Amino acid sequence: MSVTYPLGFVASGVASGIKPSRRKDMALVATSDWHAAAAAATFTQNLAAAAPVVVSRQNIAASRGRAAAVLLTSGNANAATGSEGEAAARRAVEALASVAGVHPSEVLICSTGLIGIPWPVERALEGIPRAHGELAGGVEAGVGAAEAMMTTDTFAKTAVYEIGGVRFGGIAKGAAMIAPNMATMLAVVTTDAKASPDQLARALGRAVDASFNRITIDGCTSTNDTVVLMASGASHEELSDEELARGVQAVCDSLAAQIVFDAEGSTKLIRVTCTGAASEDDALAVARKVAESSLVKCSFFGKDPYWGRVVSEVGTAGVDLDISQVSVSYGGVTVYSRLEELDFDREEVGRVMDAREIDLVVGLGEGAASATIITADLTPAYIAENMRTS
Repeated sequence: MSVTYPLGFVASGVASGIKPSRRKDMALVATSDWHAAAAAATFTQNLAAAAPVVVSRQNIAASRGRAAAVLLTSGNANAATGSEGEAAARRAVEALASVAGVHPSEVLICSTGLIGIPWPVERALEGIPRAHGELAGGVEAGVGAAEAMMTTDTFAKTAVYEIGGVRFGGIAKGAAMIAPNMATMLAVVTTDAKASPDQLARALGRAVDASFNRITIDGCTSTNDTVVLMASGASHEELSDEELARGVQAVCDSLAAQIVFDAEGSTKLIRVTCTGAASEDDALAVARKVAESSLVKCSFFGKDPYWGRVVSEVGTAGVDLDISQVSVSYGGVTVYSRLEELDFDREEVGRVMDAREIDLVVGLGEGAASATIITADLTPAYIAENMRTS
């Protein structure tokens, strides 16, 4: 049921005409009564932030962490569109606020799609009343909103969780231009817990750092990344900070994994884990360096356990380590250790490389810290998809 699973939320997904295909391209997630709920958000750290990011940053600051709705559109990023793009995003926010009877600062906006193309604001304005009119609870409404966010995604990404009588739900989109620097796509997470904006900000920050910030597909940080968390309070239940964080984390973990599983053209989901590091920062640096290596990613597509590419990336990760202590294993089978290839069972490793999901572990022998980055293989289909400009 995704974002409509928690009490106090409704959603819709409609076709507004932003996509020439006339597929769904406008999603709306709102509180059931349109009263502004406690909210928090994280945004891309890309300096070329898109107009919707600029507007949403300003709105959530102006409302002091309150939001009644999130409007999400797909098919055009409204990025690198200058002052006209920002003005268009504001018009859409003001139009929805007028229809719903709320203050514009209580509406957040997100967009995804191609960069540098004027945003068709008039089409969006035509779709807003329809999106508002079709708001509903239930499974179909939540999934419909997730579908309307999709661009090159092949399936709608949804997640739910429950703890202590409190519900959590979420939707996300993302399949490429994924290299997190806060989030790495669009996502809306909802809960019916009673919580303050400060509590939500802490929980979301922790969850994003441990989920969306630990996936990568192509090393490219989007201009539009946004993750919004809203709490309706409709359950009348308060959770501890730890329980609240656990619920948000569970939803974000699921959505993040689904994004990598749906990576453009991918055939493999790869968990790159660095163990035995002197610090978590070192472990993250090594895991990310390996996970974002085009050579390593290509070797997974070719089902080739070529440890040499992995070791090479470890050596350039900027971490102070003794390279003679490094080990590499695929699916629990160690193939390299202490500067030499081992005599391993090639048939067993072959079965590992044939699987849809693969664990690659790099041991450093320097300490007790570890970290995991989730990535995908690099395939000709990814290149074909990203040669397109329309």
